Amino acid sequence: MLDDIDRGDEHAWWTTQRGASPIVGTAIHNGHAVRQNLLLNMALDDDERLREEDPFTAETIRGLANRIIFHRSRFEIDLNRARDGAIYLRPEQAWGLKVWRAPPSDAELAESLAVHDAYYGMLENYLRGVEAQHGRFVVLDMHSYNHRRAGPSAPPTEASDAPEINIGTSSMDRSRWAPVVDAFMNFAADFDFLGRRLDVRENIAFEGRGEQTRFIHERFPQNGCAIAVEFKKVFMDEWTGAPDWQALASLQALVAGAAPVLERALREVA
Repeated sequence: MLDDIDRGDEHAWWTTQRGASPIVGTAIHNGHAVRQNLLLNMALDDDERLREEDPFTAETIRGLANRIIFHRSRFEIDLNRARDGAIYLRPEQAWGLKVWRAPPSDAELAESLAVHDAYYGMLENYLRGVEAQHGRFVVLDMHSYNHRRAGPSAPPTEASDAPEINIGTSSMDRSRWAPVVDAFMNFAADFDFLGRRLDVRENIAFEGRGEQTRFIHERFPQNGCAIAVEFKKVFMDEWTGAPDWQALASLQALVAGAAPVLERALREVA
């Protein structure tokens, strides 16, 4: 199923779209591409990398006017980690996986870190534009997570520990942004997902401690609400990489439908 994956272009880092809305969607772990000189040194094959990436998260934000999609693999550079930990050099940084046949050279590391620097420079400028146009804004920082880590035939993670939508809020001023976060969670929990309701909870499987939400709340403390949204991989087979397009279309509808709800909630923030 790798034909369906965002392989990107060796020279393309990200794509952006701007529209008339204060709601921004990002998919910074969507990408699978790795520049050729690094790919030759990788100890992981395509499938092993894909299992820990967040494929198809870009599909969930297709209905938003503002979108940022990163095309590089997190195994090349992880934008959701601080700069000093954004390249997986040790197995403990990468779910116990040995990523490299030999350590990348200083020049290779510098080239990857330059992408991290450039992304955050772009992100701040992008959000300054949204802020100038709308004042307050919401960033939906889309991710996904595995729940069948023991193997394709093994029991999944207990549902009590693995909500279908995990909302991470640890880096925000939760009381200030309560109208926004609560509105999004209530909308998602009430959404008709293929004839049923989704399990939506806060800070269970993940707490939203990634670099992107931290950066946004640091740089835009009064006007930027960044919500880390982790979808359990109910929209794909995490072992084969096969997507469930019907489930993805439903999640896309959920996110698009949440935009006007979030816009109204922003007006309630003191």
